Amino acid sequence: MSPLDSKLPPAARANAREQEGLKKRGLGAPPAIRKGEDGEGSLQVHQDPSMKIEGAKVFSVYGKGGIGKSTTSSNLSVAFASLGKRVLQIGCDPKHDSTFTLTGHLQPTVIDILKEVDFHAEELRPEDFMTEGFNGVMCVEAGGPPAGTGCGGYVVGQTVKLLKQHHLLEDTDVVIFDVLGDVVCGGFAAPLQHADRAMIVTANDFDSIYAMNRIIAAVRAKANNYKVRLAGCVANRSKDTDEVDRYCDAVGFQRIAHMPDYDAIRRSRLKKKTLFEMPDEEDIVMARKEYVRLAETLWNGTEALAPDPMEDRDIFELLGFD
Repeated sequence: MSPLDSKLPPAARANAREQEGLKKRGLGAPPAIRKGEDGEGSLQVHQDPSMKIEGAKVFSVYGKGGIGKSTTSSNLSVAFASLGKRVLQIGCDPKHDSTFTLTGHLQPTVIDILKEVDFHAEELRPEDFMTEGFNGVMCVEAGGPPAGTGCGGYVVGQTVKLLKQHHLLEDTDVVIFDVLGDVVCGGFAAPLQHADRAMIVTANDFDSIYAMNRIIAAVRAKANNYKVRLAGCVANRSKDTDEVDRYCDAVGFQRIAHMPDYDAIRRSRLKKKTLFEMPDEEDIVMARKEYVRLAETLWNGTEALAPDPMEDRDIFELLGFD
């Protein structure tokens, strides 16, 4: 236990710990909160320039809750690894199951591990918070703040800081951020501050496309101050893509992959495996090829898309109910 814990009340302990951390970083005050720079009404802490990820290609995966972001991210990570790339996948969800199929188990989160050492990151070793998954993919679960408290952006920032302190990004070719659910605040959009490209996982239905429309707006806001741009969307677990394609045509977006509603994908989650570890059944082989094709597309570079998100009324008129 830190000496601070026995001498000061909780609020004072938090303030003292913050001041101690700022002193170590050579800062006299926390990073400035900037208003409005990422869009009207925005209020958030911006990325510390020293935390910039350099050398690797960085992708952030977004989409509606339950749409299959973790399944997509994990299989995409293995696809990149099959191309000879050194891959790091970072799960950004309190549920911490992003890397479940890569490792076969739920990993402890960075935030939980940092709590155990009273946020003294120098006491940690890489193996305390990182696990090697299938095909050499390195796996980290950032986790999230307790329900109703804190900010997802802080969690992402602490994770990247820890990775940099241990020099774990220097030998990495690809970093994939797998981000929780719908983007409702700047904290959940924090991985966009690090990413080169953002990819959206959607389905051929109104709710998924509505969420995609909000994510496009979030990426456009971040693009005002950061290098991130949109790569495109993946139609996931969808027999058809007509509604997705109709939306993309309307706003100037692009579908870059299609993953049909194969039962094998559902079964892979139950077996705690990626599709690349499953038997060579016809639909599994086809799905693997699509993930490898997507990895090749992203690695070779995609057009920097800048679609114009729709107003709610317009998207209801395009895809909503008669």
